[in-house]
Amino acid sequence: MNWILLIIAGLCEVGFVTCLGKARGAEGINVFKWYAGFILFLGLSMYLLMKASQQLPLGTAYAVWTGIGAAGTVIVGIVIFKEPADFWRIFFLTTLVASLIGLNLVTPGKGS
Repeated sequence: MNWILLIIAGLCEVGFVTCLGKARGAEGINVFKWYAGFILFLGLSMYLLMKASQQLPLGTAYAVWTGIGAAGTVIVGIVIFKEPADFWRIFFLTTLVASLIGLNLVTPGKGS
């Protein structure tokens, strides 16, 4: 269950960064809507990270949370914000995801 909370927390991190990116290009009241989404996702992400890290090793939880956020943000950048998807970006994104999977496999208490 803690791993599920951690994954959701990482996805919320992608949500708050996406809202921040969308707010950059917004105008009028829409800017405040994106910032409200940013605050909502930020709070939820931090809360879920806190809950997951009560049972998982803190270093692993933080690394996985950050990694999910980083990988997800790169993917959102490519798909939504039309950032480049060259070989090296995809290569290093793949190594990041492989590292996250590796951390999951070697962390004690992963069945919690």
